Amino acid sequence: MEIPLQIAFHKAEKPDWAEDEIRARVDKLVDLRNDIIGCKVTVDQRAGTPDSSIPPVVRLEVNLPHAAPMVVAYEPDRLQQKFQTPDLRNAIHDAFGVAEKRLSEMKEQQSGRTKAIHHDTQNQFLGQIAELHPEEDHGFLMTKEGGLLYFHRNSLLNGDFDQLKRGDKVRYVEDIGDTGPTAKKVRLAEG
Repeated sequence: MEIPLQIAFHKAEKPDWAEDEIRARVDKLVDLRNDIIGCKVTVDQRAGTPDSSIPPVVRLEVNLPHAAPMVVAYEPDRLQQKFQTPDLRNAIHDAFGVAEKRLSEMKEQQSGRTKAIHHDTQNQFLGQIAELHPEEDHGFLMTKEGGLLYFHRNSLLNGDFDQLKRGDKVRYVEDIGDTGPTAKKVRLAEG
């Protein structure tokens, strides 16, 4: 990297292992894309609670040549929905996982190998409706790994969003949205 790695902790504890973990994960990003110019990682504790139930936010800004910076950031509720007891280690792992996936996709697009990757039938997964929030036009799917994945009302390609219920089986394609992984092209499964 041309610009040295920048790591900042704001209103958050800085455990001894955290900086080493972040440096190792940035090295992995550089292995994926050796043209990374610089990377800035910020760990921010948005709010403090007596029971430490709100996890810290890990924000990544990766600078690549001839492109706008790639930013990975999201609100703490994403971790709270994904992990039973979210902590800094989960936040680091999740943020860097999203960054690795985005960088891999960018690399594949640039090398022209995207047709096979984005073919729906090869990339469909089976899940089920876990939560619905019709008043907010979204819900969450439970993946085969047991994680929750956000989907918007407009992602449903067949059936009626207002008729969905918990436990309904669906097929979906996973994508990266502004706040991380989301389900798109959600279809009610046959049978």
